[in-house]
Amino acid sequence: MTTTLPAYDEVVARFEPVIGLETHVELGTNTKMWCGCPTDFGGEPNTRVCPVCLGLPGSLPVANKAAIEAIIRIGLALNCSIAEWCRFARKNYFYPDMPKNFQISQYDEPICVDGYLDVEVGGETVRIEIERVHLEEDTGKTLHVGGATGRIHGATESLVDYNRAGIPLVEIVTKPITGTGALAPEVAKAYVAELRDVIRTLGVSDVRMEEGSLRCDVNTSLNLPGAEWGTRTETKNVNSLRSVERAVRSEMLRQASVLDAGGRITQETRHFHEDTGDTTPGRSKETATDYRYFPEPDLVPIAPDPAWVAELKAALPELPRVHRRRLQEQWGLSDLDMQSVLNAGAVELIEATVAAGTTPAAARKWWLGELSRRANESGVELAEIGATPAQVAELQGLVDAGKLNDKMARTVLEGVVDGEGSPTEIMTSRGLEVVSDTGALTAAVDEAIAANPGIADKIRSGKVAAVGALVGAVMKTTRGQADAKTLRELILQRLGVEG
Repeated sequence: MTTTLPAYDEVVARFEPVIGLETHVELGTNTKMWCGCPTDFGGEPNTRVCPVCLGLPGSLPVANKAAIEAIIRIGLALNCSIAEWCRFARKNYFYPDMPKNFQISQYDEPICVDGYLDVEVGGETVRIEIERVHLEEDTGKTLHVGGATGRIHGATESLVDYNRAGIPLVEIVTKPITGTGALAPEVAKAYVAELRDVIRTLGVSDVRMEEGSLRCDVNTSLNLPGAEWGTRTETKNVNSLRSVERAVRSEMLRQASVLDAGGRITQETRHFHEDTGDTTPGRSKETATDYRYFPEPDLVPIAPDPAWVAELKAALPELPRVHRRRLQEQWGLSDLDMQSVLNAGAVELIEATVAAGTTPAAARKWWLGELSRRANESGVELAEIGATPAQVAELQGLVDAGKLNDKMARTVLEGVVDGEGSPTEIMTSRGLEVVSDTGALTAAVDEAIAANPGIADKIRSGKVAAVGALVGAVMKTTRGQADAKTLRELILQRLGVEG
């Protein structure tokens, strides 16, 4: 049976959304959390494993110091307090991709607590409070085959690859985010985007959502104004910024529909479907007692030296929000213009394009104009559109050199996005270079003058603005490849009029 969902404006007019985000980040250490196995992405299944990450009897874990340093740096960048003493715990549950049948994690004594991250949404600063940042190990990967969906339902068999098991995993958990109203989906997206930028700046992870090194679980609930918070659902493993926003919006609409029909929201995990933007039920959501946490007996507690923590804090790089403010001043942008750049996910792209040799204004024009339009039409992130900053700078260089006009440059850019080659190669192969040789244009100019005697007489009588009509006529015969400035000068010259 098809359910008719309410309009989004109706939902936010009647309900208050509460969201929360649990973000998992695979650290870019050379070896796993408890053993010396490599952490490179890919590889033949079950070739990057050992007795420790396979949980074989008699094997003992040893903590990875680089991972501990990385999480402390993340905590400091997120304005967290760093624990002077903490320890690991066993989180017990059975799942085929968890070889030990428990996960070494942190429970009531995490290493980083009580932080925050500020994000810009709708021209305002929204402070997202961080409850905890803790360190654990990743699981293996289960592949369900023989079915149509890639999920366990309908599959004929399941395969498990333990190459990922034991990779250091940082979990960053927000406190409940309230008061965002209709902006809740955008706030969720902005938070994950800002968090990704912070972690990338720290250099502790490549945070590639498409490869699973950054994954987000999205918690959503609705309540009537002034009432207690509603029952939350947890949409698991959302793997793109766009999908984070869509997952919140989808759950808000679904939950409102259930509540309007007199139903109750079930506390459960849900799966997000990229193709439809919908969520479907997963499993009932466990509570902490279901995991039977207890202190990990095979690992000693961690007691970071305060002097070491102070050194790490002093060595933090310029963080994204500060970096953007500096770029905004350098580029001469208003707050509104910079917000547009941020909303498009174009800050790094424009910065790299400027570094490749063009002006901030030109870089911003291409990334926020033609390329953003193509990205929106294709439903992909701007960075995945198929053009690089170096190519955009090369394109603008051809425009600046007078080899391409704006219309031709857009055509060349389409070829770049479609993978036809570099701007120079596409310009040459398509024969799109601007014709600025006056000798080659004189015949076309004379033909346009002869075909439009009335306009020519107006120009001769002093109405120089009418020259635009003759420029357009020549552009038509030259398929837009003439240089407009050269044309104007040549037409006036042939008519004996001073510009």
